[in-house]
Amino acid sequence: MDKNKIKKVVLAYSGGLDTSIIIPWLKENYNNCEVIAVSGNVGQADELEGLEEKAIKTGASKLYIEDLTDTFVDDFIIPTVKAGAKYEEYMLGTSFARPIIAKRLVEIALEEKADAICHGCTGKGNDQVRFELAIKAFAPDMPIIAPWREWNIKSRDEEIEYAESHNIPLKINRETNYSKDKNLWHLSHEGMDLEDAGNEPLYEKEGFLEMGVSPLQAPDEPTYITLDFEQGVPVAFNDEKMSAKEIILKLNEVGGANGIGLLDIIENRLVGMKCRGVYETPGGAILYFAHNYLETMCLDKMTAHKKEELSVTFADLVYNGQWFTPLREALSAFVDKTQECVTGKVKLKLYKGNIIKAGVWSEYSLYSEEIATFGEDEVYDQKDSAGFINLFGLPIKVQAQLNQKLKK
Repeated sequence: MDKNKIKKVVLAYSGGLDTSIIIPWLKENYNNCEVIAVSGNVGQADELEGLEEKAIKTGASKLYIEDLTDTFVDDFIIPTVKAGAKYEEYMLGTSFARPIIAKRLVEIALEEKADAICHGCTGKGNDQVRFELAIKAFAPDMPIIAPWREWNIKSRDEEIEYAESHNIPLKINRETNYSKDKNLWHLSHEGMDLEDAGNEPLYEKEGFLEMGVSPLQAPDEPTYITLDFEQGVPVAFNDEKMSAKEIILKLNEVGGANGIGLLDIIENRLVGMKCRGVYETPGGAILYFAHNYLETMCLDKMTAHKKEELSVTFADLVYNGQWFTPLREALSAFVDKTQECVTGKVKLKLYKGNIIKAGVWSEYSLYSEEIATFGEDEVYDQKDSAGFINLFGLPIKVQAQLNQKLKK
């Protein structure tokens, strides 16, 4: 990349530590280039407050704040939930937020006739891959600047020192310097004391959890809720029709209050290392649970098992930043076909971090109480099972007969 040709840069801007110092760093290292900041609103709420003023004061020429929340939910979150895709239990909160932001970055960069796109992802993380693969999908020849792969800063403490020396205001300090990512689906925590896998997360410490409370601090009485689905998509919460986004926000509220959705895992990053993260996904945990509960009633065995198998592939694609690929699109088409009869109502009991099944109903139910009953019935002849077992066990019988013959 010829730095002399870089006159205008579009920066993925969150206002956090990394991107806050990148604006002056770009101007210092890329010939005082114009920096256009872009913040994709995927539901990070209060993190957007005062962002424009901060970006301009830090050296950006302008800030775009793009409301992507509806598209984020409808085109990224819901398809992933319908697929039942989790990466090592992780509900992909950061993973599927990056492609939608990157796509909008490209659109603005092309509109602004920018010379490059810049992101603040570290060279150790997954997000650099997610951003850059999405950028390549829509602007394959666009130069990409990744300061963490260029500058001499080696730690978050050094980033704070740089910010302080450039009078850049920060909302964190060395004592609260977790690496966090927040959107309407989840909040992640990494770094600091969590880097020692022997340390218990500080769930009960004031200010650690932001989307809910520890199960120990949850109410002593359970909360019952219902969710309605149509073709795998949530359409009502407690019998009130709502958009999927509104339902997720409601589930975040009730789930967080009951200590739902905390996950502490050591996951395998795409770049080859293991990392430890703590995730808050209260609404997502409930939605995954309810959707799967309904599927157990509505999907036949072969479809359910194949879908479960392919959900691992789907999750890998999302985690690895391969959203905009033919395979992901093909898998989504398969998933949509499986969801044609995933329509019904689920009742759940939430209690101190637990999600407990409390009832499921569907007009497309494949569960027959009449067939499954231990009582007397008129639809199932138990004598039929003898012939079934003889045929099903025939290979085992033949192998055993051969083994006996060979031993003689």
